Amino acid sequence: MSGMHIAVPGAGEVSALLVTPEQPSALYVLAHGAGAGMRHPFMEAMARRLAARKIATLRYQFPYVENRRGRPDPEPVLLATVRAAVATGREAAGDIPLIAGGKSMGGRMTSRAAAAAPLDGVAGLAFLGFPLHPAGRPGTGRADHLAKVDLPMLFMQGTRDTLADLALLRPVLEKLGPRATLRVFDDADHSFHVRKKSGASDEQVLDELAQSIAGWWQERA
Repeated sequence: MSGMHIAVPGAGEVSALLVTPEQPSALYVLAHGAGAGMRHPFMEAMARRLAARKIATLRYQFPYVENRRGRPDPEPVLLATVRAAVATGREAAGDIPLIAGGKSMGGRMTSRAAAAAPLDGVAGLAFLGFPLHPAGRPGTGRADHLAKVDLPMLFMQGTRDTLADLALLRPVLEKLGPRATLRVFDDADHSFHVRKKSGASDEQVLDELAQSIAGWWQERA
């Protein structure tokens, strides 16, 4: 694992962590969610598991986390950060293709950036819990921009995710046609935590998430 810094136009520098296994098949530019940074245990666990499956990761901070501010940055700053991270990932990846996306807000901001203009070198987007709507306020407006994303997209969602009612998400993804792939995780919440009565463990879910990304990518490589 190696540390680096990414320059974000108009917002200074943010920290990043690159994990590269031997002979990687892709590099996943992996953004964190709204409430935790790139060193959150979930992010660390995903990077380790993806490396074991020959997928490199570039995790990075958004400026508000880097500067220890509580509220997320305005959307233009978040989108500029995504673009800067993708550009850094493109340079680090060399000849291997890029996947972009991330956890919750980080994944949604990546899709927003991709909808606004192509992300150079990115061959697909992977979302670890796409936040379709705020908790308790079901709706699909947050997904309207996905129609403008001309890339394969992998959506990994838990059945207990209060930020993505599957009854609303499924029709949205059906309209996207073969570009969208949905992987559903039984009993998982927005953090991909499962209850003991599910018969599974959080560690098993993490393994399945990493395998879902690796398998989805192998089908397209």
